Amino acid sequence: MTTWRNWSGTESATGVETLRPGSTDELAAAVKAAAAQGKKLKAVGSGHSFTGCSVPEQVMIRLDGLSAITHADRVTGLVTVGAGTGLRKLNAGLAAFDLAMANLGDIDKQTISGAISTGTHGTGARLGGLATQVVALDLVTADGSVLHCSAEENPDVFAAARVSVGALGVISSLTLQCVPAFLLRAQEMPLPLAEVLDGFDEFADGNDHFEFYWFPHTDLALTKRNNRVAPGVGPSPIGRVRGWIDDELLSNRVFELTNRIATRQQELVPRINRLASRALTAREYVDASYKVFCSERNVVFRESEYAVPREHVVDVLRRLRAWIDASGARIQFPIEVRVAAQDDIWLSTASGRDTAYIAIHQYHRLPHEPYFRAFEKIVADYDGRPHWGKLHTLTAAELRRLYPHFDDFLAARDRLDPQRVFANPYTRLVFGQ
Repeated sequence: MTTWRNWSGTESATGVETLRPGSTDELAAAVKAAAAQGKKLKAVGSGHSFTGCSVPEQVMIRLDGLSAITHADRVTGLVTVGAGTGLRKLNAGLAAFDLAMANLGDIDKQTISGAISTGTHGTGARLGGLATQVVALDLVTADGSVLHCSAEENPDVFAAARVSVGALGVISSLTLQCVPAFLLRAQEMPLPLAEVLDGFDEFADGNDHFEFYWFPHTDLALTKRNNRVAPGVGPSPIGRVRGWIDDELLSNRVFELTNRIATRQQELVPRINRLASRALTAREYVDASYKVFCSERNVVFRESEYAVPREHVVDVLRRLRAWIDASGARIQFPIEVRVAAQDDIWLSTASGRDTAYIAIHQYHRLPHEPYFRAFEKIVADYDGRPHWGKLHTLTAAELRRLYPHFDDFLAARDRLDPQRVFANPYTRLVFGQ
């Protein structure tokens, strides 16, 4: 029996049985046997979600034995990979084939199946989340069947299973549509927040990948523009010393120290944020796409993220800033804003609409509830959809209104898992009994 905890310490489970299948056949047999005994199962990835979406109640399935690239075609870009493969391992493996994922999030600690199942995304006005890069998957259902799903085969399950929060079964493998490996030119610079908000559409549409971080209690935002380089341009990565200073010393060690100070002296937060925003100077470099996309983040925090129709993101930011100023709250973590193109995946947060994402954070030693509640109330006015792996309070009744295909998803779950073998408290909250 095992005790499991997620990365942030928000969820845990004690006394659960652990299964480690080494193949799809072993996984299917393990699922069938446990289900026949009336046990509840959950596949667990890296535990990087803040919600209870992957908390096991009785049986925890670890997919470490399904964590390799099993097929890669340089010509078509189609790559089949085990569901338990970590993104860091996957990125390095793709690079060995001179391939890459078209878009990534800003960390690489998740497994590929966990990342797609919770709707993980990067940023890019013409690009979707990670699940949009999946062209096929194998799903082990409660009776031990293995369904191969794609746009042509079991298309309804495919529409549901790419972002399923683990409620339909256990993904054993995925086929990704990858692209030839490419370099990105990263341009990072602080700009006045007013300039970023006024020109948000131009920034988002004028770059392959655009995002910004606003430091509460300041008038500055750190902007990040990542664009593919012209043919013939080679890599010019950031220097080792500068990279260590910016990405390890300042972004992790010093940031951890200032957050600890803030837990004892909240009145210093505005001054700390002003110093932090001024300490971030402009930099530009060219490197492999996955090295530009992904950063190391070791400071433990709590996070809530909502997706809103892109045309409303500036209004949300302005209202959130007004609440912070009026409430007297002291918020040290920056607020992150990204964009994505609409897609057709039933439970994707960008389903059917061009989307902007607003992510708010709080240091794990400080209370986050009042801040997160206020944020949730603001985004509710704009039909905000919560990230499935980040903190929120919405239930099935509220989520049904936000997703046109919500009942289609529930019908698929009724068909694939009528006994709710893959249910846990979180899925009962967001999908009902």
